[in-house]
Amino acid sequence: MEERTGDTFDAAGIGARIDTPPHGGLSVYDPIARTRIRVETDAENVREQGAEDRFPMPLDAAVSFRTDAITFPVVVAVHVRQADGTHVTQTDHFAFEEFPAGEYVLDLAAPIKLYVRASGPMTVRSDADTTVIEFDRETRVAVGARSFHDSPAGTVTTTDDPRDVMEAVNAFGHALKTQEPARSYPTLRGHPPRLERGDELVIPPGLEAPETDVRMAVPPRFEYIYPAVSLAYYLGARLVPGETPEIRTADGFTYSLDREGGYEATVARTLKQVFVLDCVARTEGYYEVPLFERAALEASLDISFSEARAASPTERLATYLSVPFESVEPYCPTWKLTADVTPSAEYLELVPYLVDELAVVRTPTDDAVASATEQAESVREFYRATDGGTNGGRYVRPTAADSVEQTWAGEGTPIGASKAMVAAYENRVNRSLAPGDIGITVVCNETDMIEERDMTNTVYGSRDELPFDVRQHENLTQAELREVLAADTDFLHYIGHIDEEGIECADGKLALDSIETTGVDAFFLNACSSYRVGAKLVEAGAIGGIVTLSDVLNNAAVTMGKALARLLNVGYPLNVALETARNESYAGGQYVTIGDGGLGIVQPESNLPDLVEITDVRDGTVDITYRTFLTRSFDLGTMMAPTIRSESMYYLAPVRDGLEYTLSVEELVEFVDRRTPIRFDGSLHWADTFDFSRLD
Repeated sequence: MEERTGDTFDAAGIGARIDTPPHGGLSVYDPIARTRIRVETDAENVREQGAEDRFPMPLDAAVSFRTDAITFPVVVAVHVRQADGTHVTQTDHFAFEEFPAGEYVLDLAAPIKLYVRASGPMTVRSDADTTVIEFDRETRVAVGARSFHDSPAGTVTTTDDPRDVMEAVNAFGHALKTQEPARSYPTLRGHPPRLERGDELVIPPGLEAPETDVRMAVPPRFEYIYPAVSLAYYLGARLVPGETPEIRTADGFTYSLDREGGYEATVARTLKQVFVLDCVARTEGYYEVPLFERAALEASLDISFSEARAASPTERLATYLSVPFESVEPYCPTWKLTADVTPSAEYLELVPYLVDELAVVRTPTDDAVASATEQAESVREFYRATDGGTNGGRYVRPTAADSVEQTWAGEGTPIGASKAMVAAYENRVNRSLAPGDIGITVVCNETDMIEERDMTNTVYGSRDELPFDVRQHENLTQAELREVLAADTDFLHYIGHIDEEGIECADGKLALDSIETTGVDAFFLNACSSYRVGAKLVEAGAIGGIVTLSDVLNNAAVTMGKALARLLNVGYPLNVALETARNESYAGGQYVTIGDGGLGIVQPESNLPDLVEITDVRDGTVDITYRTFLTRSFDLGTMMAPTIRSESMYYLAPVRDGLEYTLSVEELVEFVDRRTPIRFDGSLHWADTFDFSRLD
């Protein structure tokens, strides 16, 4: 074996890598999720080669070494399997499990996908802060890592003819890695290929639609095709022209897609129902965990999930759709994304990115758009009356949706939803992610907002386990700001003034048309009427950001800046951070996301960003609602287990309406992480500065 000298083992270039620093242990870094886990071990030697083939699953990197213990500085669920994949058990917080002699593969649900392979006897134990794997003697151990990311595997070209579009969408099913219930895991749903408009339909070899016994018949019109895309992809179904919207299977089963509430509502319900029942059925076999939704649905539905798991895809689908949606709905996670897409070929290239998130897609009618525009005008008049101006252009307010995020793909500037831009998604998948530190750039070009700049000094980069490179700039000239915008950085926080003429600098205003390319990934432009600048940054290469629709008073901007900075720093995606921070200021409604609102700067410590809402305080006890939110790495299908008391149940995230608990003040203090946001008395607080004595 080779002596460790601080080597870096990187098997896939862009994937997870394992560092072995000279001071000992392992450091596993995922440049996609922008997170690092330090693995403590007393191993003296680490071998680069020969470890990957010890695992039955694909890996980006793996190393092997001899040790008598491995410590992970976070509490993670550990799924223990025998070498042939047979599930033995899973452990969680405050666990103590002993395993006899034998070969084991341990699957760790960490912010980076980690695997450990070793021979027993061994013990897996955890407390409130760490998980430890101990052996009775020095043992050969292999550690492997894999990033959670995926991207389009190729490009399908289609004409604007709806029938060609249907054939192009059928190629999406190629990216689905299984027809089994495990397709409900985000890591087993590959990214659909890109769509490109052209003069003829071209589906490259290897991207052809898979053989399937499921058909979805819909009229060949965009107002029917767009709402069907996520369900067709998830079912691995083939879209075919038909006057009556329905699902058909080879063994004669049919299911109408135009039921109560109409076509779009029926398709959305069907997607959610099949997805949730898959999540339940997958707990038979490889991942046998105590899932709350399974316990609840087994008690109320006449379905054998063990039989459903073993059935053919068409038999399973018929079983799922034999029960009313009303019986399943209470156990559906809050859906991640609803997209309003204008039903025209102009928005074809956006479709694969929406499908990748299993978005519920709606197609607003002309009347709905007119109504949305009329509603938004009242908001626009309010902005003009209170702050002296708006960003200009046509505003629309999409119909509210039962989802965490909403996006608008159409003419106009949305209020209450993000503005979808194809360029944002393409920038994300095309961006070459460097494996270096997380770059944060703060620019303050307004001395009256120095309080916000000072706050960024203590917030950004305050997470010890992540490598940050925070750079501060003040009173930049036009040339200096143009240089900063061109430089590569993960996140730009701009504090200052913007108007129709451009971005205010020390020597004048930087015009928008002078911004041709940018190395900025995500941004927060905390300035008046910054929407147009945000759109320009996306067009120039950025992925997404938070902007304003109108003038914002300085004190309101500082309040929003503080809240958003802290939420983004703990791993909140842009959209979720903004929705959480809106109530912190009367100006919260003037902020919107543009581009890819699901983008996060860093990975949360506990996989899912969370929020504790204190709803009542009485007699030394506290009523709370505990909420979690999805991220790019932990998407729909993710399970979570709260580390509260002796809670041993898993839940599908994010739980609708949150989880409610009554705790003592001491239990609450023990439960929250020091960076956990706490909503109390209508305002956001933070566990590391919150005065818990207020609850006594």
